[in-house]
Amino acid sequence: MSRDTIERYYAAFNAGDAAGMLAEVTDGIEHRVNEGAIRFGRVKFAEFCGHMGVSYREELKDMVIFVNDDATRGAAEFVVHGEYLQTDPGLPEAKGQKYILPAGAFFDLKDGKIARVTTFYNLNDWIAQVSA
Repeated sequence: MSRDTIERYYAAFNAGDAAGMLAEVTDGIEHRVNEGAIRFGRVKFAEFCGHMGVSYREELKDMVIFVNDDATRGAAEFVVHGEYLQTDPGLPEAKGQKYILPAGAFFDLKDGKIARVTTFYNLNDWIAQVSA
């Protein structure tokens, strides 16, 4: 059940379907992004998804998903293939730069929904790629 939740979440991500991603999270979702602030709740998560949709175009490939035996925790490893579309404050200027970045995420799962997602990637690697 919860492995399917993570699969649907990332299928929606790859389709650029923020509503589909939101359908897989709890109302009190805890969203922890590498090098960023913690967001609490569906509204803040939706705002983040909206921002990402205009600043970046990304597809996750080589996805491997793990879920523990009682389906309360999960993890995913993948490679982000992206394009930097709109400058994010404090980051290099966006000029349509392409990047390929290994990444991963950890999940708390509750009642078949994602209650927490923590994403990790190497920000310095990303900055080097979009600055080249």
